[in-house]
Amino acid sequence: MLNWFTPERQTWLFRVNPALKFVVFFTFMIITLINQNLHFALWQTILYGLLFYVFSGYSLKKLAVLSIPLVISFLSTGLTMLLFGKGESVLWQFGIFKISEESIQHALLLGSKSLSFGLVGFTFILTIQPILFFYAMMQQFRMPSKYAYSFIAAFRLIPAVTEELQIRRNALKVRNVQFSRGSKGLYERLQSYTVPLFAQSIRRAQRIAVAMEAKQYQMGAARTYFYPTRYTHMDVVFIAVMILGFAITLFLSSSGLLTSG
Repeated sequence: MLNWFTPERQTWLFRVNPALKFVVFFTFMIITLINQNLHFALWQTILYGLLFYVFSGYSLKKLAVLSIPLVISFLSTGLTMLLFGKGESVLWQFGIFKISEESIQHALLLGSKSLSFGLVGFTFILTIQPILFFYAMMQQFRMPSKYAYSFIAAFRLIPAVTEELQIRRNALKVRNVQFSRGSKGLYERLQSYTVPLFAQSIRRAQRIAVAMEAKQYQMGAARTYFYPTRYTHMDVVFIAVMILGFAITLFLSSSGLLTSG
């Protein structure tokens, strides 16, 4: 499953410091959240779409699959506001459903925001290495190591838990275990899977605690890092591109090219 998130090529976004990328993307998401200008929201969506579809480095097939929840989110939020929004200039009404000029604008605004959040989030997730992200947060932004290493340990346990789940499934299949139908069968499956997985998780947590204690790990002590992260010229390029994109979206939104008339 994790191999599915391996890019075909590593674009310039992969060389940006992940902690800096998180701060910049988070700032742009805040701007998206508080923005109430439809023109600006639409151009922002186009900007984030370019980052996602052109510079993420993944194949069009994978990007199309990842676009499905984005489209669903856009349609669900937009249609809800379109059919149930308030407005004076009513264009169509049937029972509780009412479409007005104001509801159309609000639907496009809300749908664009939802789509922008998804595009920014996917672009960030697809162009970082999670382990390096937490190392960068510790080194560049002084994130407490007790939180960062907790996330790192949890992330590294995902493949182990997945493998354990597969082993449990194969063991039950070899033993020809049959489950009942309906809610009783669901309970039996939960009992057969969760109890062994929970026990294994406790054992792994205990081994991790012993290993950290053996390495004299202390929460407040200064530490060296196996993966050093630093700022590079690519970070300057990234900030310049994002500022330029922001300025272009402001200019294009003021011109009203997408919603003229």
